[in-house]
Amino acid sequence: MSDFVPKQYKKDPITIRVDFEKLETIDRCAAQYHLSRSEFINQCIDYALDHLPDLKKGCHP
Repeated sequence: MSDFVPKQYKKDPITIRVDFEKLETIDRCAAQYHLSRSEFINQCIDYALDHLPDLKKGCHP
């Protein structure tokens, strides 16, 4: 599995609900990489989608 490499870029804003403990972990990790919470979550989602075997079979546009 390749490494997660955080980087900065823009996306459209959305709202999600996240468990408080997970949010604390997200905030700590985002701060470690000098990213906003939103930037960090967006990159985590991209990384997860890129590494799910079922999505590699044709779910990507």
